[in-house]
This record gives sequence, C-alpha cells and structure tokens, in this order.
Amino acid sequence: MIDVGGHLKMVRTMYGLSQRELAKRAGVTNGTISLIEQNRVSPSISSLKKVLDGIPMSLAEFFTLDLNATPQVFYSRSELTDLGDGEVSLRLVAAKRPNRAMSIMHEHYRAGADTGADMLSHKGEEGGVVVSGKIELTVGGQTRTLETGDAYYFLSSVPHRFHNPGPEPCEIISASTPPTF
Repeated sequence: MIDVGGHLKMVRTMYGLSQRELAKRAGVTNGTISLIEQNRVSPSISSLKKVLDGIPMSLAEFFTLDLNATPQVFYSRSELTDLGDGEVSLRLVAAKRPNRAMSIMHEHYRAGADTGADMLSHKGEEGGVVVSGKIELTVGGQTRTLETGDAYYFLSSVPHRFHNPGPEPCEIISASTPPTF
C-alpha cells in the first residue's frame, strides 16, 4: 500500500507548492490538505483527483511516480539518440525518459540534405531556431528560407518539409509536442 499522505506531501513539495497554495488551486481547505498529508483522513478517489488537479497530476501519475528515483536532468552529447539517416542528424534529448511530453532535438542538415520528398504530417506543434546555416522550410503552401537566428512555429498537422539549399551545413534546435519520436 502506498502512503497517500506522505506521497502527496512529497509531490506537493517537489512542485514547490505550500499546503495553502495547493488548497487554493484545488478548491479545498488548507485543513483538508493537512489532514490528508498526516494520514488522518483517507481521501476518496474523487477527492484525491480534485486535489491532484491543483498540481496538475493524474491519478495514474500520482500512484506510479517513483519519488525515490532521481530522473536524469543533464545529458552529454554522447547520450543524445541520433534518429537521422547520415545526411540529416536528429539528436533527441532524453529519448528513454518515460512519459516525455515533448521532443527536443539538435538537428544537423548537410548541404543539399532534406527530410525526404514526401511532406511530413503528425499531431501537435513544433518550433525551432536556426543556429547556423540556412534551411528552406515548406509548411502547407508557404515556403521560406530561414537563416541563422530565424525561427519557426507551426501546427505539425499541416504538411511540412525541411531542405538545406545552401552550400554549408545547417544546425537547428527544435521542440515538438506531443513527442513524435
């Protein structure tokens, strides 16, 4: 059995919330939070869900969260998983992290490289910043060549394609949610 009160206190503290702040967010009294954390009351599933909505956290996340495990925060270059094909390098941050809510990638496109002749399309949103070089980005019926310092952000469900038209490699830092890789 899980110590619901102790677990709630650890989760609340991990999110930097006081009992008062969590109570306010969840629409309950401070006393309710205090009593649960002291295990003086055992909340119903619906009451616990209401409290967790103030974090926000699902019941499944609450009951499966291992508070003793320290999730990896920092990643060396060698720990990034390369999903590319040689012409395009797509180095994914935290590839093995469970329940990842986004994809962060360090992308490299060799001169003339692209994501393929077919347009990409998937659920979510994505954005990025060109760190060096140039990238030709087509989103729907729009095409634009972005240079160092330029950025993009679009709905990923709109067909899109990346192509490096320049003689130099292109480097991009990008993010997408939900994760597609």
